[in-house]
Amino acid sequence: MCPAPPLRLILTVHGLIRLVDTAELLAAELVSNAVRHTRGPAALRVRWSGEVLRIAAWDTDPEPPAPPPEAGAGVDEQEDGRGLVLVRACADVWGWRPLAEGGNRGKLVWCELVPA
Repeated sequence: MCPAPPLRLILTVHGLIRLVDTAELLAAELVSNAVRHTRGPAALRVRWSGEVLRIAAWDTDPEPPAPPPEAGAGVDEQEDGRGLVLVRACADVWGWRPLAEGGNRGKLVWCELVPA
C-alpha cells in the first residue's frame, strides 16, 4: 500500500500553494486533537470545492469537542486547549458534526479556508 502524499504536495500540485502553511497547521491541530482526545482510529479528509478548502478530522468519539476558550482567557499558560484556539484564529470558519443519528459513528471536526 502506498503512503498518502503529504498535504503540502497535494495543495501545491493543485495550485493552492498560498494555503499550504495554514492548511498544514490546521490539519495537524485537528488530527492531533482527534488522536489525543478520543479512542480508536482517526483520519484526515481534505476537499477543495469551488473556492473553499475544507479540512476535517474524523474520529470515533461522538461527543463534541470542548469549545475553545475566548481570546485572552489565559490560554498561553495552559498546556491543553490551544488547538481549537488556533483553528478558530486561522480558519475562516470551523465546526463539528456527528456522523450518525445518536452519534454512534463518531464525528467530523472541520474548518474551511478561502483563498484571499
